[in-house]
Amino acid sequence: MFLKSLEFSNFRNISKLSLNFEKNINIFVGNNAQGKTNILESIYFLAITKSHRTHNELHLIKNGELYTKVSGLFIDDLKNNRLLSILLNERGKKVSVDNITQKKISNYLSRFNVIMFCPDDLEIIKGSPNVRRKFLNIELSQYNKNYVSLLKEYNQILKQRNEYLKQKNNARFDKTYFDIITEKLIDKNVEIITLRYDFIDKINQFLHVVFNDITNFGKLTILYKSFINQENLKKTNIKEILMSRYNSLFTNELLQKTTLLGCHKDDFKMYLNDLDVTEFCSQGQQRLAILCLKLAEIEVFIKEKHTKPVILLDDIFSELDEVKKNNIIKYFKDDVQIFITTTDIKEIKKELKEKADIYIVNNGIITKEE
Repeated sequence: MFLKSLEFSNFRNISKLSLNFEKNINIFVGNNAQGKTNILESIYFLAITKSHRTHNELHLIKNGELYTKVSGLFIDDLKNNRLLSILLNERGKKVSVDNITQKKISNYLSRFNVIMFCPDDLEIIKGSPNVRRKFLNIELSQYNKNYVSLLKEYNQILKQRNEYLKQKNNARFDKTYFDIITEKLIDKNVEIITLRYDFIDKINQFLHVVFNDITNFGKLTILYKSFINQENLKKTNIKEILMSRYNSLFTNELLQKTTLLGCHKDDFKMYLNDLDVTEFCSQGQQRLAILCLKLAEIEVFIKEKHTKPVILLDDIFSELDEVKKNNIIKYFKDDVQIFITTTDIKEIKKELKEKADIYIVNNGIITKEE
């Protein structure tokens, strides 16, 4: 994949931007709070339809403006030119592909793949299970075009089940009807959790190799923690097993008025030499673990999906020593497009700068170095 051009209006602190990209490496240099990260965020938003920095998407709209629009022309893996566009205002979001409005976000996602590296990634390890589930859901939405629809269906069934549990009059509770909802929830659980296990298994095929190449120390693995064991998924009577588990929780769910079991509560953990990275590793090791997780993810996209995602590196070099910088850079293939932000151009290797287009960012104004 190759992003040929990027245009947007009223995005964060930038009123208008139009850039054409000719090289695989593009470096944005400037002091903090000048708009460097906003450029990478706009590319991420174009691909994912969400920001990696805020839950309130209206914060993406420049102060005093009514909307923001982001458009990008990219070359897909079949060498076709594709135009993506997102219009965001207080009424919501409209997404289009080649100027055709898409009624469903799921029809838009997974066309343009990006992998973002940023300082906030540490939250994937240090944050709550919800942070890790969100990360996994976003990455899987790019990897598998059916995943978003599955997740949406699951959440709709979960909402319906929880609303039924919240009924004030338990005397009118229809257990037969409730079991039908539960059975639908079980079906979606099995589908979603199967995809999650499969995706993490694929990441693990590359993760320990990547980590060893960069640090030359230890084995790094990721373990998905679900209420359904991976081996149990293969059993022919898995639906009966799960229905029995849900029935055993029925009284408690009725008292607490919420669904206590499901993939909406699952989590994953990272382990270095069988030790929990959250509990036993320094912040530096944790940051490297996340970097390696995303580098392994790039390999999965290349080897399994046969696509080269666009790489977004938001100020990640400042905290790495020279050896680790060099080891990380070697994982970025020459034919992969990379967007880098930095406050100090000296942090970037000379060989990388010689292949790059360099842009200076100052108070929302972007100037290309000649």
